[in-house]
Amino acid sequence: MTTHFITAEIDLQASPAKLHQEIVAELEKRGEPLRWAITNVDVQEEKVSVEAIVTTTTEPAKD
Repeated sequence: MTTHFITAEIDLQASPAKLHQEIVAELEKRGEPLRWAITNVDVQEEKVSVEAIVTTTTEPAKD
């Protein structure tokens, strides 16, 4: 098992619950999320930046 620090950019959602679901879904593509935080919200671009620590059994896919 390996831990990785990753960043992701997620589309801003209409509700906090939907945003949470989108963040978790994106992080799970890259591994098992241990912890994550929204580090920036760009209202004009309608994007949020997320930093996370995930664990994987293999190397994560590169974007």
